Amino acid sequence: MDSLLAPRSTSSFSSPLNNNKNYYYCNINSENKSSFSVPSSFRIFNLRKFSTVSFGYGCDCRLMGRSSGCSKIDCLTRVTMDFSASAASPEIAKPKIVTGPGGYVLEDVPHLSDYIPDLPTYPNPLQDNPAYSVVKQYFVHVDDTVPQKIVVHKDSPRGTHFRRAGPRQKVYFDSDEVHACIVTCGGLCPGLNTVIREIVCGLNHMYGVKKVLGIDGGYRGFYAKNTVHLDPNVVNDIHKRGGTILGTSRGGHDTTKIVDSIQDRGINQVYIIGGDGTQRGAAVIFEEVRRRGLKVSVAGIPKTIDNDIPVIDKSFGFDTAVEEAQRAINAAHVEAESIENGIGLVKLMGRYSGFIAMYATLASRDVDCCLIPESPFFLEGAGGLFEYIEKRLKENGHMVIVIAEGAGQELLSESMKSMTQKDASGNKLLQDVGLWISQRIKDYFSKQRKMPINLKYIDPTYMIRAIPSNASDNVYCTLLAQSVVHGAMAGYTGFTSGLVNGRQTYIPFNRIIEKQNHVVITDRMWARLLSSTNQPSFLSAKDVEEKGDEEPSNQLLDNGNCGQETFVSNEVTN
Repeated sequence: MDSLLAPRSTSSFSSPLNNNKNYYYCNINSENKSSFSVPSSFRIFNLRKFSTVSFGYGCDCRLMGRSSGCSKIDCLTRVTMDFSASAASPEIAKPKIVTGPGGYVLEDVPHLSDYIPDLPTYPNPLQDNPAYSVVKQYFVHVDDTVPQKIVVHKDSPRGTHFRRAGPRQKVYFDSDEVHACIVTCGGLCPGLNTVIREIVCGLNHMYGVKKVLGIDGGYRGFYAKNTVHLDPNVVNDIHKRGGTILGTSRGGHDTTKIVDSIQDRGINQVYIIGGDGTQRGAAVIFEEVRRRGLKVSVAGIPKTIDNDIPVIDKSFGFDTAVEEAQRAINAAHVEAESIENGIGLVKLMGRYSGFIAMYATLASRDVDCCLIPESPFFLEGAGGLFEYIEKRLKENGHMVIVIAEGAGQELLSESMKSMTQKDASGNKLLQDVGLWISQRIKDYFSKQRKMPINLKYIDPTYMIRAIPSNASDNVYCTLLAQSVVHGAMAGYTGFTSGLVNGRQTYIPFNRIIEKQNHVVITDRMWARLLSSTNQPSFLSAKDVEEKGDEEPSNQLLDNGNCGQETFVSNEVTN
């Protein structure tokens, strides 16, 4: 799939419509390669190769990038593209990279002006807002960026940076023309309602935007359900409730239907709240919007209670989850110490990443053993989990175990039929490691060791997901929401708002969805946990050597160098 921007002179035929930027022209050459010729002022990006082309009379204003019907007399020609199955989804554009002296690399985010020329700008309404008029130098400088890593050596390159979030002096939307929508997707997480509230209030109070829609029920709500009108009165108290007032779902992503709905409704700002799968969907929506040449800003806010989204410091709801997890750990500790050979077992969230389990363990100080997906363990034999449990029971008379839901899945697969089913978001359906390991512990001590134990199993997963966010997360959600509003109003698109080294930034979708964040068990934080619990690492020398090759999640550069020196210019070639 080619990115193409051809000047008018490259067209294989001439027509009076060559001077009309609303028309695309096709050239099929002798090598059976298809390409488009468009006026140089129109800047169409990422036009895909197609299998058949037909010309006819009539108007196709959707293809031409207009959101409503056309009344122009000269709108006579329609180009119909029949894409092959292999080109069913828009091409993901190359990252927008800017390099500078000293190994400086800016991973920039797209802007509406990249593909729509001559966009008008407007003074930022905040300059007349009494709440901000007293703030000196409130507007973010155009060159402000935030480094991905702040711990460097004196001879280190400057490294990867991201564009700093915040209001700009000029905006690319007139407040009266903004028609925004908000959608929440995936599982529940503390803080969803706070983010919704602050996007609505930020648009209204800071920029005077009155038209905001809530999309009911996740991605499929764009084309299958009614919308909900949102204003400050509607969302005033929703931050005090858990869940999401908009409803949510997994899956349901149909790019064509979603963008058709956005275009038909006249929506020009789309705020998408969800995890890595949701952000992948947002990236595809952005690419389709750009392909159609629409003036629509697509912006994301990363949501995952597991804290497994890369680049950002943490995801909203994580602090609340850790705090609530401590309550379950405390209950397990009370149960365990109140009876002879008591074991309190708590299963916490963490499908692929054990951050909640690790931080809740460090915070509680009552945990004797923490098991996470990143750290393999074994049950029987010298140095195994059963041996450690027996040792702790003999020393203290009780113990508390915390296990993340994704830990030990390979052990379950060995003892029972492996499940390969996935949910609607594409996540592997995990087997319940909590119930499984509880039964294995009971069987081992009753049948092999003849040692009476009393095990209490606690699974607070859905209680944690459904509660309102705490004070820390409420503040964080406010910063995320206001930052994403500032970015969309400034014309940025195809980005996620996130915290990097304590600063709000705009991160391109490709960096958010390229991988998942994991606990690095050869890093200092895991060492602190092992010191707190006094548990064995359950790792062999070979395991340590292999894990030592992993890089911590917040490196200066992902591959240790300055990356490809790709320069961004105003001209795009084949």
